[in-house]
Amino acid sequence: MCGIAGIFSFHQNAPVTSAQIQKMADAIRHRGPDDEGIYVNGNIALGHRRLAIIDLSPDGHQPMAGPDGSTWIIYNGEIYNYLELRAELSAKGHQFKSQSDTEVILHAYQEYGPDCVRHFNGMFAFALWDTRQHRLFLARDRFGVKPLYFYRNAHHLLFASEIKALLAVMETRPSLHQQLVYDFLTLGVLDHTNDTFFAGVHKLAPAHYMLVDAAGREQINRYWDFEVSNEVALLPDKALAEKSQAFFGLFAESVRSHLISDVPVGSCLSGGLDSSAVVAVISRLIHEHKAASVGARQQTFSACYNHSRLDEQPFIDRVIEATGAFSHRVFPTADGFKKNLPQLLWHQEEPFTGTSMYAQWEVMRSARDNGVTVLLDGQGADEQLLGYRKFYVFYVQHLLRNDRRWLGMREMLKHFGSREVMMTLQWQRGLRYWRGAQIGSVALAKQLLQDSFRQAFADSAVRLTAADDLGARIKADMTRFSLPVLLRYEDKNSMAFSREARVPFLDQRLVEYVAGLPLNLKLRDGWTKYCLRRGAQNVVPQKILERKDKIGFATPEEEWFRRALKDDIRQTFQRALFLPEFIKMPDLQNHFAAFVHGKRPLLSSDFFFRFFVLEEWAQTFILK
Repeated sequence: MCGIAGIFSFHQNAPVTSAQIQKMADAIRHRGPDDEGIYVNGNIALGHRRLAIIDLSPDGHQPMAGPDGSTWIIYNGEIYNYLELRAELSAKGHQFKSQSDTEVILHAYQEYGPDCVRHFNGMFAFALWDTRQHRLFLARDRFGVKPLYFYRNAHHLLFASEIKALLAVMETRPSLHQQLVYDFLTLGVLDHTNDTFFAGVHKLAPAHYMLVDAAGREQINRYWDFEVSNEVALLPDKALAEKSQAFFGLFAESVRSHLISDVPVGSCLSGGLDSSAVVAVISRLIHEHKAASVGARQQTFSACYNHSRLDEQPFIDRVIEATGAFSHRVFPTADGFKKNLPQLLWHQEEPFTGTSMYAQWEVMRSARDNGVTVLLDGQGADEQLLGYRKFYVFYVQHLLRNDRRWLGMREMLKHFGSREVMMTLQWQRGLRYWRGAQIGSVALAKQLLQDSFRQAFADSAVRLTAADDLGARIKADMTRFSLPVLLRYEDKNSMAFSREARVPFLDQRLVEYVAGLPLNLKLRDGWTKYCLRRGAQNVVPQKILERKDKIGFATPEEEWFRRALKDDIRQTFQRALFLPEFIKMPDLQNHFAAFVHGKRPLLSSDFFFRFFVLEEWAQTFILK
């Protein structure tokens, strides 16, 4: 895990200076405290900050030259199948000087050209300069686990792991992307496009690569895609067992490959099914002597609260008891959130949707303080395996929408049982209430907007409508409306403390297998994530397998907003310098006062958080 930055000038008489690229690299020093390097050659400059994970020797230094010196690379991420690729390339005559996965990328490019990305299973963002073709090659992993931002004009292309590196050398600060502000304030959506809150600063899309020649001509290509099956198959129990075991076998193999490291590896543990499965598999691998990077005893990191509704410690305790792992626990507070908000904003670079971000922040801090450099977690399971409770209703709606009413009722009765039928009907009513609240929230947000702002952007706003089929909705959650923003949060939070976060549920092979499974292997018998629960029998504690509630990195935000943070939020609204351009501030203040006193039951803290955090973000990045 590292930080990368670069400048590519399109004018031969305007070479890049080492001072410029050094300034970019310095802006992301936190991403790589172990080493730094720059490469400057005429119109190209590459900068690198290294967090040493694999091959800690100087042989892993970057920028790294290719086998014949004609290519140079800066790279952030991990290629989990690099040993297999190294063996394949060695059989083709390639000779290696280091033990790093970085060098494998260079040789793969020499062998396959830009198609090399199709051979990589991992998380990555890299820039490769080809001196012979005078061409820059930028690439990003399939789900965008690793970030890559860019800004270009007629003169040059800037690119980096973080926006602040671009801002460090831009002659003028980019203007605000007002459409994204509108989408965020009215719908609460983030990271749903390849734009950022800084107009002109873009993200290279996941599963894409970009080629840029010396004249500045660019070509962006998608190199991977997937589709989610809409099949509902009434399979015999033997087939269900076989497919569940096949799924869990791929998952366990993914966890094993994600443990490759020359520095200590630990795990995030919320007490939920996903992170508990990761911890349980690692525990088994330790006993099988297949987890040297973990050590004799696994270390886990959890956010906990002395708050009955959010307290997951009984579940964490059960996992620790079953695995023998060592548990590190942090207890986030409202005062801590207030104190850390400026740093959170600076590292995240764009607004976020709630205080749960702070819980993850403290987990990453704890990992740093306890000397664990790499953390595995369960990100990506909910989106693939229908882990959110909304999918109970969406699944039945999918059956009925596709003229399968008889099968819809049959599925409900056969696989949910009468109790689950009633639960589903209750969830339908609950969903209608939730949708009513959401509609009311969106309507109120629009009412709070200045008329000119609302009229300018309402027609082009994103539409959060239900997909025609459930498979499309699952894919949308994975690629637009859920997973991308969670991955952004995790990358920025982990790298703030020079930690590397890994996500085994997003292994390419596992994702492709899950995408092809029938929907009722994901939600069945009233259980979300059915194939995981069944495949993990005798591996994950039964108490965890039987959990139906879902908390995650939650905080007591509602309580914080009505008590410990209410004065800070009120003051932010009163002293706002940015929001008044877009918001009718007296109306917002009145609604917040009513919320604090419990007079707005259909509004929750996240509604007001959006306005609060946008002002605080603007104070950090726009108004300075």
